[in-house]
Amino acid sequence: MAMIGSGNDHLTAGTAGSSVRRGRISRRRVLALAGIAAAGVATVLFACGYARFAAGIEAREPAVTPRTDAIVVVTGGSQRVGDAIGLLGAERGARLLISGVNEKTSREELARLNPASRDLLGCCVDLDYRARNTIGNAIETRRWARQHGFRSLLVVTSNYHMPRTLAEFGHAMPGVRFVAHPVVTDQLDTAGWWHRWATVKVLVPEYAKYLVARLRSLVEDDPESSHLSVIIGGRKPVSPKPAELIGPEAERRSHLRGGPAREG
Repeated sequence: MAMIGSGNDHLTAGTAGSSVRRGRISRRRVLALAGIAAAGVATVLFACGYARFAAGIEAREPAVTPRTDAIVVVTGGSQRVGDAIGLLGAERGARLLISGVNEKTSREELARLNPASRDLLGCCVDLDYRARNTIGNAIETRRWARQHGFRSLLVVTSNYHMPRTLAEFGHAMPGVRFVAHPVVTDQLDTAGWWHRWATVKVLVPEYAKYLVARLRSLVEDDPESSHLSVIIGGRKPVSPKPAELIGPEAERRSHLRGGPAREG
């Protein structure tokens, strides 16, 4: 016997199923369009921020440098260290911290590279071997500044690296006054930030790191106890070794102490 209304029921069920599928497809399209729109907005904001960041990088070194309590230079180029030692010789600060020195680089080697400043290197320069990145530079500089009671620092680093350095230093030492001394080299033409590939491939990653530094400072209190700094850098920003046990001089002292013991 035929079922009354069975055909309409199947038709209704089929229509309802089609409506559900269309609803799912519509939601997917909306989500996809929203994702595309969000990505587009983020790209535009990043591009505008990059343009502002790149255009603000100093293309010339300052003609006049004010005096501060002390000077700190972040390693990464030989010209940075040379300029910092020159500023120390010009009495722009009482002491100089060279932060992030390679563990194999000795004070004597720095003196050979800067023979006219040998006396300054012997009396007024401190070497930091513990800092592993810019976050570590800020942490070690804070310890050094607190140890000596410095309230103002002349910061020496490459011009393109200066914004991130100041962001990290300002986050670690909010009570210290910083004066920027950007080092400009012919190797990077920041004036061509929008069309020179050699410049773009340096500045775009640097801008991204700068953004991360600024955002990180909003969610953490102290970079020294930050888990984010470890995640971002892939390791702790400061070597766990004590300062007195790092560097060629510490290694030489260790050999001198260990020599007689081995002979006995």
